[in-house]
Amino acid sequence: MIDLYYWTTPNGHKITIFLEEVGLPYTLIPINIGAGDQFKPEFLKIAPNNRIPAIVDHEPATGSEPLSLFESGAILLYLAEKTGKLIPADLHERAEVLQWLFWQMGGLGPMAGQNHHFSQYAPEKIPYAINRYVNETGRLYAVMDKRLSDREFLAGEYSIADIASYPWIVPHERQGQSLETFPNLKRWFEAIQSRPATIRAYAKADAFKNQAVSPEQSRDLLFNQSAQTIQR
Repeated sequence: MIDLYYWTTPNGHKITIFLEEVGLPYTLIPINIGAGDQFKPEFLKIAPNNRIPAIVDHEPATGSEPLSLFESGAILLYLAEKTGKLIPADLHERAEVLQWLFWQMGGLGPMAGQNHHFSQYAPEKIPYAINRYVNETGRLYAVMDKRLSDREFLAGEYSIADIASYPWIVPHERQGQSLETFPNLKRWFEAIQSRPATIRAYAKADAFKNQAVSPEQSRDLLFNQSAQTIQR
């Protein structure tokens, strides 16, 4: 029913976690972003921003032609509405979920991503940039920790808001963060980590561990794109 164009990144893990949670049948189609698969014409027809994840739903609710979708937050919201799972029907509860979903998409993901770039991948280590993004990542962790001080999950019940944020906390050590500093976040993290669907989703990623390419080739493909890349 669902074709998932996927690679083993936090944004890719979001969708496998969701699909495993709800039991929606899907076919995993690997897009090795280190090898440049995201620039193939057939993938760009589905994901014009040349980023994973993307999906094709061959059985949309309207019974129309297959529906393709890119951007992980949009995919999570679409699939939650399609299945009626992991998003509340109540107006106020739904708003809570959506604000934390967009918080992840606009804050936690981009800031942690820049953290990874400047601390792990950048050929030149720039202290200002590293400190800027490590500190901002820590601030966002503290926002989550405070939020979770009086509730089990970000929006009350387990939802797509939690699924969106969890994969970005998995590499906390690479981000220069210790979960011991954030006890409520640590409790939340361990609860999601132990869910059977999360375990199954990350087990899917193990099949692709041996498909890595050289750091030099990967860096060139991932970080040296420009307007000319799109226009050519």
